[in-house]
Amino acid sequence: MARRREKRSSATESSERRHNRRDVSKPRDGEPESDRRLITIFVVFFIVIPAVSMAVYKVKFADRVVIETEPSIRQKGIIKTDIHFQEILTEHSKASENSSARHYDYPVLAYITPWNSKGYDMAKIYNSKFTHLSPVWYDLKSSQGSGLVLEGRHNADKGWIQELRSRGNAMILPRVVLEAVPEELLKKKKLRAKAINLIVTECKEMEYDGIVLESWSRWAGYGVLHDPNMRKMALQFVKHLGDALHEQHMQFMYVIGPPRSEKLQMYDFGPEDLQFLKDSVDGFSLMTYDFSNAQNPGPNAPLKWIDLTLKLLLGSSNNVDSSLARKVLLGINFYGNDFAISGGGGGAIIGRDYLALLQKHKPTLHWDKESGEHIIMYRDDKNIKHAVFYPTLMSILLRLENARLWGIGISIWEIGQGLDYFFDLL
Repeated sequence: MARRREKRSSATESSERRHNRRDVSKPRDGEPESDRRLITIFVVFFIVIPAVSMAVYKVKFADRVVIETEPSIRQKGIIKTDIHFQEILTEHSKASENSSARHYDYPVLAYITPWNSKGYDMAKIYNSKFTHLSPVWYDLKSSQGSGLVLEGRHNADKGWIQELRSRGNAMILPRVVLEAVPEELLKKKKLRAKAINLIVTECKEMEYDGIVLESWSRWAGYGVLHDPNMRKMALQFVKHLGDALHEQHMQFMYVIGPPRSEKLQMYDFGPEDLQFLKDSVDGFSLMTYDFSNAQNPGPNAPLKWIDLTLKLLLGSSNNVDSSLARKVLLGINFYGNDFAISGGGGGAIIGRDYLALLQKHKPTLHWDKESGEHIIMYRDDKNIKHAVFYPTLMSILLRLENARLWGIGISIWEIGQGLDYFFDLL
């Protein structure tokens, strides 16, 4: 997650960082034939994902789509597939005055990044809608002198934390990315002990409620998870860190990535790992986003892919361990992607930039029922065609209700990148 997020952060910094379902391939009057063909190509070629039946999902869930949401936003009639760009421009900032009512009963973790300062304000305003808040502040790195160093305290904002605690009960768990060289860290007992001590000490001194740790994707990148012995040591380290935090009455969240195929690979985090760590970890932040990229454009998080990931981790939604499922936090993106079709390229797009595109290009929003996401197409100043996948009320609601069906929590990356009225759904 760290690597992909770093790419997003660069993109954002450079830019100042329900029922009327329509098939995306059905044309609307006045649309250019080339646009229709391109959209059809996206549907046919870029949303080819493992076929997982959605029958149970639709039967159990279709009648509940608009039941659990904030009444005022329901009454506006804007949670729908056939949405007009002007409705988004008009309504996106009109969030409910009741900012404390929760509509999602399972754990909700929200990330906040320093490069999107809006997230700090959203965390204060909607504090009561979250159970955990994770500012992205820390990195644990290898160093020549002491062997390890924990960097990031300069990011910590004690005044903001105090204000958060005066407004609600959400726990503060800063994210720590484990960047230390894994061959050194995992093989040396003293280094493992020092890493745990550095993290626990920082939490005590700064009066945090615990941490969110990201390491699995790093270890996979280094290739250490291909080695059964190193993989075992990696899991043991995570377990020992969680136990050490629990001894101090702190909470521990762990970031896990989604498998990319129906068959789990050695480096994938699977159901056996979930079972092994369940008593030492309070929540598993599951990265069910970034399904597509500039080399393979398409939706951010197709529904079938999400269900496949959950099925691999938890089994059938009809026969799931509810206590374990509650610890899984389904990743929901509040950012989108803007892909250049000709020649490739593109990257992350946040709320204000998406609104600027709507204002300038006045595009048609197409609903793709297979992925459960909206798409817009436009041409930039160089006449290059773009496809933009950015969340809407309907796409977010579908994922929330799917998570509720599984009995799991959610984790949001990240709240500074979304539109204000998204929070009415939480």
